[in-house]
Amino acid sequence: MRELNRWFRDRRGVPVRVIRWEPESGRVIYLRDNYEHGECFCPLLQFQRDFREIEAPHEFTSEGKAAGS
Repeated sequence: MRELNRWFRDRRGVPVRVIRWEPESGRVIYLRDNYEHGECFCPLLQFQRDFREIEAPHEFTSEGKAAGS
């Protein structure tokens, strides 16, 4: 297991924070703001297809919108 702290946008443009990658199971584990069920996960190949990395996560508020918008 590899601990991470990287930000991505899903297909709808919603930011998520990737917290782990599990090479043995091939899963990416990530968190969504205000998601009551905790951690989300998906297979690495699906994640690579559906998510794009973004920069400067400190610019996002808890609502997932850019600060100052």
